[in-house]
Amino acid sequence: MKIRPVILCGGAGTRLWPNSKNHQAKQFIDFGNWTLFGKTLERIKASIYDTPIISTNKKYLKEVIKHLKKNKIKKHKIVLEPAKRNTAPAILSTALIKDIPNDQPLMFFTADHLIEKMNIFNKAINKNKSKLTDQNIFIFGIKPTSPSSEYGYFVTKKIKGNINKVTKFIEKPIVSRAKQVIKQKGYWNSGMFFLRKDSIINNFKKYNPSIYRNCFNSVNKAKLKSNTYYLNKSSFIKATAKSFDYAILEKTKKINAIKLDIPWSDLGSWKEILKMYDKNKNKYVKKKNVYYRPWGKYINLFEGKEFLIKELFVKPKGILSLQKHHHRAEHWLVTNGIAKITLNKNIIIKKPGDHIFIPLKAIHRIQNSGKKPVKIIEAQVGSILKETDIVRYQDIYGRVK
Repeated sequence: MKIRPVILCGGAGTRLWPNSKNHQAKQFIDFGNWTLFGKTLERIKASIYDTPIISTNKKYLKEVIKHLKKNKIKKHKIVLEPAKRNTAPAILSTALIKDIPNDQPLMFFTADHLIEKMNIFNKAINKNKSKLTDQNIFIFGIKPTSPSSEYGYFVTKKIKGNINKVTKFIEKPIVSRAKQVIKQKGYWNSGMFFLRKDSIINNFKKYNPSIYRNCFNSVNKAKLKSNTYYLNKSSFIKATAKSFDYAILEKTKKINAIKLDIPWSDLGSWKEILKMYDKNKNKYVKKKNVYYRPWGKYINLFEGKEFLIKELFVKPKGILSLQKHHHRAEHWLVTNGIAKITLNKNIIIKKPGDHIFIPLKAIHRIQNSGKKPVKIIEAQVGSILKETDIVRYQDIYGRVK
């Protein structure tokens, strides 16, 4: 039996747009002729997978269909949630649709992850398929590349059958704690799940019977139209809004891990997005987008909807003007040299790998006091992203009017 991929595609993207009323859902952001949802659809074309099921809500239906057409995925099912209820009801109601056999292996992907080396990923899933039971759950650990406080972690122990049993979860620890967890061979918790349909049902019946009952009724009364299940609203809204982690993973003891050493990110922060652009910047550089300034130069790498990605080169002894912006905030990731940054009344030193957020209307500047060039990848986020949105207070090159 092939593995049925289920793509959870209902996130709103609020983390990236905290001050915007019109959040762009992260999975549909155009990062340069590609989206995270599009990459996820490419991923499930491997021969080990059956036709996909997409769990989303009415708001994103057109976008989902557009992506399916673009990726030439004709056979699929869509499960439409009538209200936001987090991942527990989303996972359960998707698994309950009638055309899935009870012992069907289900692979739950999140629509907004960037995963590389999928051949390693798929090999690991296929290898563990035979170990699925009507009770257990496999989660995916990614070997940490740094002690990040942006991700949850877990630790495991080896049990019979060469299985990594999860013994403890650590939810987004501070950096010093994260370092300890990594020393204990802790892995990032990627938020993906691999289990059988009957395992989902049995776990919900045991640990969250009310969510099970309401989701069951919601699917039972659903309307099926053009491969799309419209879940029954009156039943679905009675299901408690809970994540799968809180509803099931924190209660069951039968959690195993598939540990992977592959490039992975959920692009959940502008720092992660800037790292991604830095890694792939050669694909975005165009000569016509290079602009020279007295302090050095900048390159416009990519302009998206309400964001602009640049790379700044500040030459030794170069100083940008002391300035502010009315319509945009900025995120900076230092990739080379030592940057001396003014942020309002503070002087902050940032080294390669360091990130800093410049809020809307904050007075700021970059200075390179060293002998090496300073390189910074910048994300401008806001409604106006032009050079005209610069108010200068001081400038050694005489640009203050």
